[in-house]
Amino acid sequence: MNGLYKLSELDANLVEALSNRATELRRGATPARYEGLALGLLFLAPSLRTQASMQRAAGLLGLDLVQLTGSSMWKLETGDGVVMDSDAAEHVREAAPVLSSYVDALCVRSFARFEDLASDLADDVFQGFAQHSSVPVVSMESALWHPLQALADRATLDQLKVSTRAKLVLTWTWHPRSLPHAVANSTVCMAAQRGMDVVLACPKGWELHEEVIAQAKLLADASGGSFEITNDPGATKDADIVYAKSWCSLESWGDTAGESFKKLELRDWQVTPDSLSAGARFMHCLPVRRNVVVSDAVLDGPASLVQRQAENRLHAQTALLEHMLSGPAGCESPLQLPAEVGA
Repeated sequence: MNGLYKLSELDANLVEALSNRATELRRGATPARYEGLALGLLFLAPSLRTQASMQRAAGLLGLDLVQLTGSSMWKLETGDGVVMDSDAAEHVREAAPVLSSYVDALCVRSFARFEDLASDLADDVFQGFAQHSSVPVVSMESALWHPLQALADRATLDQLKVSTRAKLVLTWTWHPRSLPHAVANSTVCMAAQRGMDVVLACPKGWELHEEVIAQAKLLADASGGSFEITNDPGATKDADIVYAKSWCSLESWGDTAGESFKKLELRDWQVTPDSLSAGARFMHCLPVRRNVVVSDAVLDGPASLVQRQAENRLHAQTALLEHMLSGPAGCESPLQLPAEVGA
């Protein structure tokens, strides 16, 4: 595997195999060991679950760990042909080759900057590292995608034996801040690739980017699932899975004041017990704003899967790293793949 940008770029059979391996690891299977190999972690955005789970996964796999945060680095430039006479002291053209010369795989986390929509849609930070690195690069969340969260969520659904034709509603929720699209994009595509009946519920003007919607529809067509969009907050009431997430309107990208004004009448977009049907389960990637995005009654109740999702981050990432490092430079991975996919 030559790195990972978004989960849907992997074959559906491979995603299933990784999910199955994550479940084996959760049940106590022994991870492969890669003594003498090193994993680089570069956090240019805040992290709790991703940072802790990747550190632990590296330890379980016997990897040396090289970790950097944005506060310990020079500010990076990603543009081509720029005159670097501002506050950026280092270009990704130098940073990526240097870091990749120290490690066998490099993981990068960088959020949308909400300065320029075109730049965020180009995902220039992650793509810069992927282009100039000499080792595989894994996204720990980029401006557009969060494949590690999507894989952990897929494993959670599989472990609970949620039907592949179950209805998953990804619902927008009110939030005091403007947030990126990465988790929302990844969730609808993961569920569509799994074969689920996926509904994107959001206020008018908060739809995801048209290219993401097109990808979700193609994945649903290929898997036998379905995908639709509604502006009805009540769409959650007949869902098997309600996945809550907040994200910024594309129409207000970078305009915090404008977005806040547009959201004034939307605080009722919150998941409460009345949002869920009997037997429905609730998912969220965390961190979550209690009694803003979701009520205490749901988050602390039997419907909530958030802690299981968070735990599965460790197992899913361990499974992914096992598979990625199982090439000539590593040892044989225990991941068993269908013959048509290959190991």
